[in-house]
Amino acid sequence: MAEEETKEEESAPKEKKSSNLLMIIIIVILILIIVIGAVVAILLMSEDEEDTTQNTPPQTKEKQISNKPRGSSAVLDDTRPLSEIGVLYPLDTFTVNLKSDSGRRYLKVTMSLELEGEELSLELDAKSPVLRDRIIRILSSKTLEEISSKKGKQKVSQQIMDTLNSMITDGQIKGIYFTEFVIQ
Repeated sequence: MAEEETKEEESAPKEKKSSNLLMIIIIVILILIIVIGAVVAILLMSEDEEDTTQNTPPQTKEKQISNKPRGSSAVLDDTRPLSEIGVLYPLDTFTVNLKSDSGRRYLKVTMSLELEGEELSLELDAKSPVLRDRIIRILSSKTLEEISSKKGKQKVSQQIMDTLNSMITDGQIKGIYFTEFVIQ
């Protein structure tokens, strides 16, 4: 009987040691998961910031825009002062389904076009249904991944600008400004 009691006393410390070791392993794994999650989040957030910081100084960007030949589209420059923005032509809201496997994502966008001159607004009024159709086709061909980043929005904006500029004759669209951009 004395032998049984000593065996039980010896197994109790072993159980405590193994449960303490198990607890330490669980805590270390949780800390590693949190650290890895933080690193991934920082990397994803810094991707958008890298897109905004470019090596070209703002003056060079403005020269690139102003030196473009007529009919070609200009790259949007976020650093332009408000006084340099031309005539704005607001468009109605667009609501489209995004391209996806499940078909359950949609995009709601309201935008304004920056025109080269006021005379272009008359041509845009006359061609409004065709312009809306082209914009809807472009937006509905995009996936969530393509438009969720800043770079993706700039690409969509550039594609819309190129398409619309190829359709008009009385001037050109210098920029596109999203006033509403909702993805659901």
